[in-house]
Amino acid sequence: MELLKELKSSVTLLPRGGYLVQSPLGYIQFGIPPETIKDTMMLPLSVPQIFVLPRKLFHWKKGINLSDLEFPIYYNYFLKKRKSLIICEQNQSGRLIRALQEALFGPRELFLSNDFHMTGQKISIPNLRSEMDYFKGGMRFRDVLNIGYFRKKSYTKGEVTIRIDKNDDFEVLFGSIKVANIPGVMEYKPTYTIGKRLPEPYQPPLFGITCLGPSHGFDPKENTSGYIIWLNHSGIMIDPPVNSTEWLEDSNVNPKLIDSIILTHCHADHDAGTLQKILEEGKVTVYSTKTVMKSFLKKYSSLTNEPVSYLSRLFDFRPIYIGKPVFIHGGEFNFFYTLHSIPTFGFTLKIQDQTFVYSSDHQADPVLQKKLLETGVITQERYESLQKFPWESKVIYHESGIPPLHTPISYLNSLPKKLQKKIVVYHMARKDFPKETSLTLATFGIENTLYFRTRSPYYEKIYEILGVLKHLDFFDSLTIEKAQEFVSIIKEESFKKGQIILTKGRPGHHFYIIKSGNVAIKDEELLGEKILGTYEYFGEVALLTEKSRTADVIAETDVEVYTIEKDKFQSFIYGTDFERTLRRLIKNRSSETWNIMFTSPAFSQLTTYQKTWLESILVPTELKGSGKLIKENKSLEQVYIIRKGKVEVSKKGRKIGTLKRGDFIGSLHRIQQDELAECTYTYKRSLSLFAINRADILDFIDKNPGLGMKLAYEF
Repeated sequence: MELLKELKSSVTLLPRGGYLVQSPLGYIQFGIPPETIKDTMMLPLSVPQIFVLPRKLFHWKKGINLSDLEFPIYYNYFLKKRKSLIICEQNQSGRLIRALQEALFGPRELFLSNDFHMTGQKISIPNLRSEMDYFKGGMRFRDVLNIGYFRKKSYTKGEVTIRIDKNDDFEVLFGSIKVANIPGVMEYKPTYTIGKRLPEPYQPPLFGITCLGPSHGFDPKENTSGYIIWLNHSGIMIDPPVNSTEWLEDSNVNPKLIDSIILTHCHADHDAGTLQKILEEGKVTVYSTKTVMKSFLKKYSSLTNEPVSYLSRLFDFRPIYIGKPVFIHGGEFNFFYTLHSIPTFGFTLKIQDQTFVYSSDHQADPVLQKKLLETGVITQERYESLQKFPWESKVIYHESGIPPLHTPISYLNSLPKKLQKKIVVYHMARKDFPKETSLTLATFGIENTLYFRTRSPYYEKIYEILGVLKHLDFFDSLTIEKAQEFVSIIKEESFKKGQIILTKGRPGHHFYIIKSGNVAIKDEELLGEKILGTYEYFGEVALLTEKSRTADVIAETDVEVYTIEKDKFQSFIYGTDFERTLRRLIKNRSSETWNIMFTSPAFSQLTTYQKTWLESILVPTELKGSGKLIKENKSLEQVYIIRKGKVEVSKKGRKIGTLKRGDFIGSLHRIQQDELAECTYTYKRSLSLFAINRADILDFIDKNPGLGMKLAYEF
């Protein structure tokens, strides 16, 4: 990626989003999306000292923080020896401070006994407060930042005045001269290196590791650290960096292959991609200690302005305990708290005959650890436990970075050569990696995935089959007996790229579930391409209606599918929720339903699978004359998609806009939160709609919780 080294105008749109204004006070940055510090580090005046918070601190559609100040504050304080100035409204400052508390200083209260499994063995609970205080070094909020408030929507410092105008945008004046208009609502532009795109969709191994980023938050040239552990053909994201999902899709890796996250701590370079992943299709499981999870929820509750109780419903939380193994996709994980500035844990992993350790952010320098012991920062027990880092593991992922928060590379490079050969270093810029070493620097890219030899478990095939079943949300109400039946009736088939799988007009004999690869649905009535991928299905219409195939289906890539013969399929689904869903889908679905969602901006962010699900719960509705669809401050019982006609939107008696074909009416989020409608929607002549009932919406959101917020925006 090309680095920004000079500014060609007084107002610059930064590559990752946000705006930079050259002023008599120096650079002023409006909006701080993740990693914009990498956009400004190489400029003549380097990282700005003055930041203006955007009108919204969080971008729900992208799932990212637009006030990501952790690294700019660190940079200014530690490297430039100066405070950052944050300009905002008073109601924003409290939210920002609460979020920064968790990231810069850690939780105000620690109840670590909740994170330890004490049964059957004696475990010493470390005094993380003492360790955090050491790394903090007396640093307080007033040492690192000042806050300037908009008074009557205006802020002045020296010759510079910043105003909030009637449209909630910013005006910038030097003296009495207006020099810039800056949008109040910031967009974000994902910027990342993708490496090499695979020619065919990625198929996960039994055991492997893919580096999502090898470096740290101050490196403008490389992605921030994070990686995926592949176990039994499923993925677990470890501290996903921002834009991980986009990177996976660009690399030809289906994000649905990854169903879990391990979140080790709440620094922005480790947690920025976590909420992004949570907001994707389906519900993911997040593994963390109760302490780290509480900190994460408090941080993002402050940034999003949503209650912790709501954020907690967006994912399944599985607490992990120090001293008790957790089994994920057949791997045995054991966790330990590391030495860092906020609560952080690492882990060991055993699978078959392989062993792996991840240090997470950790100060492993024995000289510093000895100093902490001698000064009473840590106890003898804690010192001994830190000295017992599992160097015996066959594969070691160890961080390195700038002391005192991180392990100096000089220490890792001083270890015996035999040990160095097992160590993969991450969280380090390539320019700082030693030239003479037996260490390995983590290498980014799906094409550089590390594969480890391990025995195939006896349950490998069954585990894969049940994994497919688990990802089909329509199947989630099936009994154990039905799961057994599923295993007994499926067969595997393979198709080469370009091969015709189904032909329009032919009778149907099989139901298909995609195990890997992509297929294209070819129907001249459909707008755009309809591509189905891993864990999606096709072929149900002909089996349930006795009609011939309604479209051609062609292998877009090499494809592996599970097939079920017609009689077995009909017997398998008889009387289930899945049968009722499919029959309703067949009744509702047409080229029109697909085309509306394909052309509507509101539904552009939905996956093909989510659009298919929505098609199954649409209720065609015709309204004559005029009336009100939804009334302000009344209960929301339905939401709508406009098929034909226009709807006026008003709030507090004032018209604010008009909606037309393809537009979405209502709010999934307000239904989910059981809140009243924010606007009134009126039609003045006949209207054709698709309606979706409250119960169906709640069921849909329960399985796709992130969409509740992505489609939360009313007109």
